[in-house]
Amino acid sequence: MLFITFVLLNKQKMAKTPEINLASVNLVAKSTSVKGDIITESDIRVDGSLTGNLKTGGRLIIGPGGAINGEVVCKAAEIEGSLTGKIDVQELLSLKATAKYEGEIKTAKLLIEPGAVFSGTCSMKQGKDK
Repeated sequence: MLFITFVLLNKQKMAKTPEINLASVNLVAKSTSVKGDIITESDIRVDGSLTGNLKTGGRLIIGPGGAINGEVVCKAAEIEGSLTGKIDVQELLSLKATAKYEGEIKTAKLLIEPGAVFSGTCSMKQGKDK
């Protein structure tokens, strides 16, 4: 996550001061393969592969080449790659056009773009389950 702060020096010039908070972003890079569980309170992006369970208090993004085989619990999720296993999302689960998902979905809101492949079951949370 990159934060850019603009400081007005005068009417003609603007200076950029980037603020990067690396402690709040997790990344499983494209050439990385993880076997085991990941637990974090921060957002996480998976462009590599994870065989294991993932629990985050933040947002999960699975990039186009990313893959997870295991159970996922998160606040929100955007899937462009593949996921096999159960997923429990507090807010919005978004399956992008390139997504391939097989398993059980529990979510408050679901968005499936044309082209996404979904095989499994889905239940929508209501009221206090959200």
